[in-house]
Amino acid sequence: MVNNKAAVNFEKLLSDESQDFKTVQILDETGQVVNPELMPDLSDDQLVELMKQMVWSRVLDQRATALNRQGRLGFYAPTAGQEASQLASNFAMTKDDFLFPGYRDVPQLVQHGLPLSQAFLWSRGHIDGNKYPESLKAMPPQIIIGAQYIQAMGVAVGMKKRQSENAVYVYTGDGGTSQGDFYEGLNFAGAFKAPAIFVVQNNGFAISVPREKQTAAVTLAQKGVAAGIPAIQVDGMDPLAVYEVMKEAREFTTAGNGPVLIETLTYRYGPHTLSGDDPTRYRTKETDDIWLKRDPLVRMRRFLTDKGLWSQDQEDQLIEQVKTDIKAAINEADAAPKQKVTDFLNVTFEDQPQNIKEQIAEYSAKESN
Repeated sequence: MVNNKAAVNFEKLLSDESQDFKTVQILDETGQVVNPELMPDLSDDQLVELMKQMVWSRVLDQRATALNRQGRLGFYAPTAGQEASQLASNFAMTKDDFLFPGYRDVPQLVQHGLPLSQAFLWSRGHIDGNKYPESLKAMPPQIIIGAQYIQAMGVAVGMKKRQSENAVYVYTGDGGTSQGDFYEGLNFAGAFKAPAIFVVQNNGFAISVPREKQTAAVTLAQKGVAAGIPAIQVDGMDPLAVYEVMKEAREFTTAGNGPVLIETLTYRYGPHTLSGDDPTRYRTKETDDIWLKRDPLVRMRRFLTDKGLWSQDQEDQLIEQVKTDIKAAINEADAAPKQKVTDFLNVTFEDQPQNIKEQIAEYSAKESN
C-alpha cells in the first residue's frame, strides 16, 4: 500500500536551502552599473587606485609566469582572472587588519605591505621569504589547503579578547571548503563571535576537480548556515560588488556581530599552478571563452573610461612602470644570500637540543670548505 502522507518534503527542503543566496552584482560584463543603489562610496581617486592595483596584478601574473619558465622563480599559482576577487576585497580592509592568504593570494599580501622581492623569495622557498616584521599584519601564504581558516579563527578570537577594533580576513578556494579545517574554523569563529571574514574564491575547479563534484551544495555560501554565520555570494569578476560586500562585512564583524562568509564567483584563466597542471585536460574552450567575456579588468576599464577617469595611454604607462618595478624586485631577490643547511637548522629550535647542535657543527665545517 502506498503511503500518500509524508511528514517531510525533502526535495522542497533542498530547494529552500539555497534560495536566499542571490549573487550580488553592481557592474555587468559591459561595465554598466546595473544596481546603482549598491554603488560603493569610493572617490574617483580611489576607483582609479583600485584599477591600478588590478592592472598591477595582471602584469605581475604575466611576468611571474615568464620568470618561472626561465627558472628564476619557484612555485607559482597564476592569478589572472581573480583580480577583482583578490584586490577589491583587500581594498576594503586596513593595514591593521590581519591577513591570512592562501598560496594564490600573493597579490593581496604585497598590497598589504610585503615587499615584492620578499614574495619572490617565498616562491623560491628561501627562508627570508617568511621573515615578516611585526608591523606587517599577515602570515605567509598557506600551502596546506584550508588550514589558514583555523589559524585565522584563532587570531580573530584573540582580537576579540583584546577588544581590538580590527578584523581578520582569510582566503581559500572552492576546494578548501571540502576540508575539515574549513568547517572547524567557521564553527569556532561562529561560536565565539570572532571578528573574521572568511572568503571563498570559487574559481570553479580544485585543481582539476569541478566544484559540482566536490559538494552537493548549490552554493558554497550556504555552508555558513550550519555554523550560524551570515553568508553571501558575490560576482567575483565585479570589483565594485566585491569591494562593497567586503566593506559591509568588515563593518558588521568589527561591530561585534561575529564572522561573515563570502563566496566570490570568479575564474582563473591559467593553470592551477605552474608545477605541471594542464587545464586543457579538464576545461573546455567554450567555458574559457564565457569567463574571458567577464574579465574584471575589461569591466572596470569600460566603467572608468565612460567616467573619463581612464585611458589606454594611462594604462600603457602603468604597465611599463610595473614591469620596471618587477625587474628591480627580482634582481633584489637574486642578490639575497644563498641558503645553507645551517640556516634551516639554526631556526628549527629556539633552544637547540644536542643532536641539532652536532648537526650545525658538522654542516658548518662543510660549508666553510
